[in-house]
Parts: sequence; C-alpha cells; structure tokens
Amino acid sequence: MALDENIRRLLAETEITLHPDSFMIVSIDRSEDDKARGIIADLDPFSSLTFDVAEVSLVVKAEDWAVLRKRFEEYREDGPYRLITFDIVLDLSIVGFMAVVSRRLANEGVSIYALSTFLRDHILVKEGDCAKTVEALRSLIAETRQ
Repeated sequence: MALDENIRRLLAETEITLHPDSFMIVSIDRSEDDKARGIIADLDPFSSLTFDVAEVSLVVKAEDWAVLRKRFEEYREDGPYRLITFDIVLDLSIVGFMAVVSRRLANEGVSIYALSTFLRDHILVKEGDCAKTVEALRSLIAETRQ
C-alpha cells in the first residue's frame, strides 16, 4: 500500500521510545472518580486518566497500581503492558499516522491500546508482544527513510 507523502515524511522523522516500566490498564467505576483524580496527581509520568460516561480508565505503572489497587472497591485490570511513544510532535490536523502504525501491527498480530496527548501518540502493547512490536515499528520507519 502506498503511503501518503506527509505520513511517509513524518514516519521517516519518527523515533520510538520504549519505556522501561510495565503498565496496567484499569477500569474504575465512576462512583470512585474522586479517588482516581487524587492518586493520578501524585504519580510520576507516564500515566493517563480518562473519564468516560460509564467508567474511569487509568493507565499507570504496574508497580504503582500494585500499591494503589487497595484504595478501590471495584476495578477491572489488564496487563502488564509496555508503553511505546512516537517521539515526533504531530500536528492535530494529521490524518492517517496511527492508521498506518496500527495496520502494520495488525499484520503482525499485535493488539494495541492507543493513547494520544496534545503533542504525541503512544501505544501500549502486551508485554509478550513488545519485541515484535518494536521490530515491526523500526522496520516501518526504516522503509520510509529509503
């Protein structure tokens, strides 16, 4: 599949960072959203807090969650995951960057949990898929640099 020239250029400029920590993805009932707000402020980066109509989702380091889980009455958790950051500042008008990434990883059989901040995109992948994910992403980036 031919890549849009803007996406090709962005991928060619992209570096990936594999964060050293393991992470957990957690769903907490909305009735405990004040607790979630309180704990997230005290955590070192990287962490994420998302309020949805039906839940509060947290992405936190596994070692932090091991301590924090006792503060919550009910939760669902999944992990461990590894966090990969695309180290390139992406304009919010860019269309298709994550689509290219997710398509490549889908072809490798890798499920992703995508997160975006204002400046960067991030993905979480199951710890067991980490090595093949990094390899696939480095290959994709190398192809765009040719």
